[in-house]
Amino acid sequence: MSEENLIGKLKDPAQKRMAFHELVVTYQQKLYWHIRKIVIDHDDTDDILQNVFLKVWNNIDQFREESTLYTWVFRIATNESLTFLTKQKKQRGLFLRSEEDFLIDKFKADEYFNGDEIHQKLMKAVLKLPEKQRLVFNMRYFDGMKYDDIAEILQITTGALKASYHHAVKKIEDSLINKD
Repeated sequence: MSEENLIGKLKDPAQKRMAFHELVVTYQQKLYWHIRKIVIDHDDTDDILQNVFLKVWNNIDQFREESTLYTWVFRIATNESLTFLTKQKKQRGLFLRSEEDFLIDKFKADEYFNGDEIHQKLMKAVLKLPEKQRLVFNMRYFDGMKYDDIAEILQITTGALKASYHHAVKKIEDSLINKD
């Protein structure tokens, strides 16, 4: 089903349930991994994913179609994930420790992770990046998103996005070479 067709059905009360099911089937796995790379924890990811789909369900009638449905849904997922991390930092008093240490600890404790040593080193290097660079790197490197889509999701210019990605790659390379 084309995106235009899906949007039309999502906005039609008679077809909304069936269309929403199609949207979930289409985006659930991609969104899960996108969110998971941001918040690390499986259970938190599931909760956020559910919130994302609730927001989409509740707000589809306000979707102005100024962007693609894909980027709109991913922007909601990204914002929900970042909001979750901010709340978690406040609740747990993370001002006393860095976000990167917190995320690395979550990554190490994740019982669902079974990657090899190289993947662990890469993930630790990614988690050390500043938030914006981490988002850009994950979306481009792991998700294979186009620069234009990432720029639309994060609401930044493509030039700034490419610069962030370049800086992220350089920091990861340095981290892996220096074995930080």
